[in-house]
Amino acid sequence: MRVAFVSFETVHHRESETNRRLQTILELLSEQGHDVHVCCAQFWDGERSTIKRTGISYHRASAGLEAPTSFLARVPFVLAKLGPDVVHASVRPPKQALAARWGGMLARAPTILEWYGDGGITNDWWTRRAARWADWIVVPSELVETWVRELGVDEATVEVVPNPIDVDRIDGVSPGDSVDVVYARRLDADANLESLFLALAELRTRDWRAVIVGDGPEREAYEQLAGELRIDDRVRFAGACSLEERLAIYRGAHVFAQTAEHCVFPTEMLWALAAGCVGIVEYHADSSAHELVEGWDRGFRTTSEEELVDAILEAGGLARRDTDDRFASYDAGAVRDRYLTIYRTLQDSSSLV
Repeated sequence: MRVAFVSFETVHHRESETNRRLQTILELLSEQGHDVHVCCAQFWDGERSTIKRTGISYHRASAGLEAPTSFLARVPFVLAKLGPDVVHASVRPPKQALAARWGGMLARAPTILEWYGDGGITNDWWTRRAARWADWIVVPSELVETWVRELGVDEATVEVVPNPIDVDRIDGVSPGDSVDVVYARRLDADANLESLFLALAELRTRDWRAVIVGDGPEREAYEQLAGELRIDDRVRFAGACSLEERLAIYRGAHVFAQTAEHCVFPTEMLWALAAGCVGIVEYHADSSAHELVEGWDRGFRTTSEEELVDAILEAGGLARRDTDDRFASYDAGAVRDRYLTIYRTLQDSSSLV
């Protein structure tokens, strides 16, 4: 299948959750032999209009990020020349959804919007219009689905497709040292690690060990807080770790705690749960983390410091595991098949028109 993606910016321009999600989809499709193309701003040197990297073709629709207007004008014609079976566009910036839609019409191909929602969704005119231009919208969680539907989108055209993980990769990593609680995230203003630290401080008379995975601008402040709460001797800050290092930590840990205030999809928590951790989530209105533990006997949702303390205690009574096949449906192959099913369904619908 030939799939053309439209994204002014890619991971080759800037690392972000939205761009990483797009790159993951590109790689999943390319690895299975599909013909994958990306219309984007140029990020490579030289005068070539097209380059190919790891099986993915990138097409210049503007000379760089300084030329968004020319990008929007050229995208429809690049798509028409490519003749894809499906057009798959990122919704950031929203005006590119219109360019992708026009290109899809010229190529006689259905248009899908990839709406990750990192940073929230602005309810402005262009965003509302973008929501109505696509044949289908894909979001990572029910939280983002709600945000999109608030723009006036028919819920029948929105589908939740989670971020994928590689289940086999988990099995290939040996469990690390035994720890009781692990937290993993960039340590920034939204990390809300203080909630976990306050709960652990309430349990300082008990025997426990915790690991904090990740780095960021607030790390020093959190290290200081651990000292002030007199728990710094039992909390290890592991810093930034490779995926293999993180998986070893998760397979050796008993509980994964998610207290961040903003999260459109808790990918790191998903890795940890599939690696056998019990999941504890502190509920926040702008976080979808609770969706992974709802209705699960090894998951807890809390709304206060007291409930967080109780959940940690109750989780301590559950058996330790270093893998959990409940999350096999999040494997990369299963997620790729979800996208292919959407593509083929829209193709079949378009052929009947």
